[in-house]
Amino acid sequence: MKHLNPVGLFLFSCTCLQLSAAAPARAGISREAEALVNWKASLVSADESLGSWSLANSTSLCSWTHIVCDPAGHITGLSLGGTSLSGTLDRLDFSAFPQLKNLILSNNSLYGTIPAGIGNLTSLVQLYISGNPYLRGAIPHSIGQLKHISGLVLSDVGLDGTLPEKIGNLTTLEQLRLNSVPLTGSIPPTIGMLAKLRVLSMQQNNLTGNTPLQIGNMTELYALYFSDNYLEGQLPGTISNLINLQELDLSINQLGGHIVTDLGNSSSLYMVDIAHNNFSGLFPSSICMGSVLHTVGAGYNGFTGIHHQTFQNCTSLQNVVFTANNIVADIRDIFGEHLRQLRMIAFSKNQLYGTLLTDEGENDDSGYYRFEGKIQIVWKNVDYVYTTKIAGMVGIGLSGNVLSQEIPGGLATLLGLRYLNLSGNHLSGCIPEEIGNLVLLESLDLSRNQLSGEIPPSLTDADNMQEKLTKKLHSCISCFKAKALNEV
Repeated sequence: MKHLNPVGLFLFSCTCLQLSAAAPARAGISREAEALVNWKASLVSADESLGSWSLANSTSLCSWTHIVCDPAGHITGLSLGGTSLSGTLDRLDFSAFPQLKNLILSNNSLYGTIPAGIGNLTSLVQLYISGNPYLRGAIPHSIGQLKHISGLVLSDVGLDGTLPEKIGNLTTLEQLRLNSVPLTGSIPPTIGMLAKLRVLSMQQNNLTGNTPLQIGNMTELYALYFSDNYLEGQLPGTISNLINLQELDLSINQLGGHIVTDLGNSSSLYMVDIAHNNFSGLFPSSICMGSVLHTVGAGYNGFTGIHHQTFQNCTSLQNVVFTANNIVADIRDIFGEHLRQLRMIAFSKNQLYGTLLTDEGENDDSGYYRFEGKIQIVWKNVDYVYTTKIAGMVGIGLSGNVLSQEIPGGLATLLGLRYLNLSGNHLSGCIPEEIGNLVLLESLDLSRNQLSGEIPPSLTDADNMQEKLTKKLHSCISCFKAKALNEV
C-alpha cells in the first residue's frame, strides 16, 4: 500500500476547500441572472438596451447593460432609469440580490404595486422609483427592513395610503422624497427617529393633521418641504431645533396661529415660504439672524405686523412677498432706506402707510445688485422666467395699501424694474418724468390714486412696454392705469 505524500494531501485539501467555497458563489450569481431574465420576460416592453440580458450570456453577467458588479461578480447596482420599462415588479425576485446597493427604476411605465419582497434588499443604499405614475397601492411596511438605506425617492407615482410608521426604522436615511405620491393621513411621530435626515420632501400630497413634535429631532435637516397638503394647527416649537435648516417650504396648507419667535435659529436659513396658510400675529423677528436669508414668501396669511428690525439689516434679502395680510406698518419701518439688494417686493392688500421708499444717489452700476442666470417671478398669478442679466429690483407690488404723498423719482434708478403696481393707495402729485427711464418695464399700474397732471411723454416712448400706454385721465385727473398686454 502506497502512502500519500503529506504535501500532496495538503494541496488536495486546499483545492477541495476552494471548490466548495466557489460553488455557492457561482450559484448565487447564476440565481441573479435567472431572476433578471425571468423578470424581463414578464415585462410588456423594455428598451432594446436590455438585449444582453440572456441566460446564454450568463457567464458574463457583469457585462450586461445597466448592471454594476462587485469584484466577486455579484450585482451591486441596477440602473434602469428611463429604459421604457412597461410591466410590474411582481416577477422580480428581490431575494436573489443580497449584495444590491443601488436600485434605480425612475421614469418608466411600471404599474401594479410595489411588492413586499422589496424589503429583502437588505444591503440597499439607494432606492429611486420616481416617475412611474401608474404604480398603485400603498408603500409596503417591509420598507422598514432596509436598514442601510440613505436615499429613498418615490415621487410622482400613483400610490396611496399613509406613510408607514416603520419609516422610523430607516435610521441611516439622509434623503426622503415622497412628492406627488399622493399620501394620506398624518405624518407619523416615528419620523423623528431619522436623525441623519438632511432632505425631507413630501409636497403635493393629501397629508392631514398636525406637524409632529418629533420633527425637531432631525437636527441634520437642511431642507424641509411640506407644501401643498392639508396640514393644520400650529407649528411645533421644536422646529427651532433645526439649526442647520436652509430651506423651509410649508406653503399651501392650513397651518395657523403664531409662529415660534426663534424660527430663525438656523444661521443658514436661505429660503422661507409659508404662503397660503392661516398664520397670524407678528412675523418672527429672528428670521434673518444668520444674515443669509434670500427669499421670504408669507403672502395670504393673517400677519398683523413685522418687527422694525426684522429686515432692516438683512443685506442678503432679495425677494419679499407679504401680499394679502393684515400688516399695519410704516413701510420705512420695515425696510429702512436702502433697497439696492432687493429684486422683488410684494405687499399688496395690507395696511401699509407712509411715503414710498427711495434710494437716491449716483446713477451708476456700482449702486446695483447684479444678477445673471434664471429668475422666476409670479406676478398677478402668472409665471415669468427670465435668463438675461438684470440690475437691481425686478418687481414692486404695493397695491391696496394707504401709502401717501408723491411717487418718488428715485424709483427710476431701479433700471431692472419690470413690474410696478402702486394701485389703490393715496398717492398724489404728478407721475415722475423719470419713470420713462425704466426701459424694461412691462406692467405699470397706478390706478385708484389721487394723481394729477399729464402723463409724461417718456412713458409713451418706452420701447419695452407690450402695449402703448394710453393718455386717458378722468375729469378729476385722479386715475391713471397702464397695463401690459400679458398682464392678468
